[in-house]
Amino acid sequence: MNSGRVDNGSGGRAEWEDYGDGASADHAGSEVVEKTAWASNRAGTGPIDAGNNDAQDGGPASDRAWMSGLLILDRTDWLQADDPLYAFALDELLCRAAGAGGPAICHLWRHPRAFVMGLRDSRLPRAKEAAGRLAGLGYGVAVRNSGGAAVPLDPGVVNLSLILPKDRAEDLAFHGDFERMYDLIRLAVRQLGGEASKGEVIGSYCPGDFDLSIAGRKFCGIAQRRQVKSYIVQAFVNAEGEGARRAEVVREFYKLAAEGADPSSYPDVGTDRMASLEELTGAGGGIGGGASDSAERTGQGLAARFAAAVKDVIRAHQTPAGIASAEARLHLPEPDEIEEMAASLRTRYGL
Repeated sequence: MNSGRVDNGSGGRAEWEDYGDGASADHAGSEVVEKTAWASNRAGTGPIDAGNNDAQDGGPASDRAWMSGLLILDRTDWLQADDPLYAFALDELLCRAAGAGGPAICHLWRHPRAFVMGLRDSRLPRAKEAAGRLAGLGYGVAVRNSGGAAVPLDPGVVNLSLILPKDRAEDLAFHGDFERMYDLIRLAVRQLGGEASKGEVIGSYCPGDFDLSIAGRKFCGIAQRRQVKSYIVQAFVNAEGEGARRAEVVREFYKLAAEGADPSSYPDVGTDRMASLEELTGAGGGIGGGASDSAERTGQGLAARFAAAVKDVIRAHQTPAGIASAEARLHLPEPDEIEEMAASLRTRYGL
């Protein structure tokens, strides 16, 4: 079987969704992962109906054919305080595999407390000092190898990576990459009662043309990394907690890190420009800040519900042939490979 768990040796795990008829085997050779059937959603009995969605949003089903063999790697329950670069290293290895004939993958993950800088942030005059201050406050600090600027992570933030091969001419145009992520998130947010818009939100952190917002307040930013034969589109989604609190963390980082820098080299972050889906949709509390006890116990806060909605959207567009082909080509990197790649990223992109 080509589904299972990635184990970092300390009890962390990643669940591969299994769409076959048998039990899914554990990649590390221990437990068995419960499989998830896709058939009910394809039959129109699940939360997503492909035909109805197309009627509502004007997008033909063929526009989402790229999801037909998209596998799901869900690590949102893995909240050990590990290296924040672990997830980026895993993305890098899976992207290389996709470029060599491996399958397309949607990787969902969270981190308990991290501050991830963009490359440009790391070059600010006092970035190293500002990073040290954050580390002293308990943040895992890292510099990622994709585009974008500084982003704080906590359990209320769901991170998505679309890892895709460049198998069509239009894949060479990066705006199409962003559109795929926007479409996926938009449909997931719709299930939660929101309607996402795209376009830069001035005063937000990690600003860009593909900021996603509701009523003018940003909840999601998108970046990408391109390799020769494959690419990664990465998004952070503030599902729970207070957008203003996260914005204040970023604002304080730039206050120190950018001292003496050209103002055009970093964003001017306002605390009123960021929000979470919890704040924007009123869809209930969770574990990302101001969580209710019941939501924390059941794990059904908005972070969990958003991740589930993303998976529902993908399952609605998967096909038996697509999944069978993807699973046959799947190879999971071993934990030591991921850790080695994380160390390499830190050496190459560190402060």
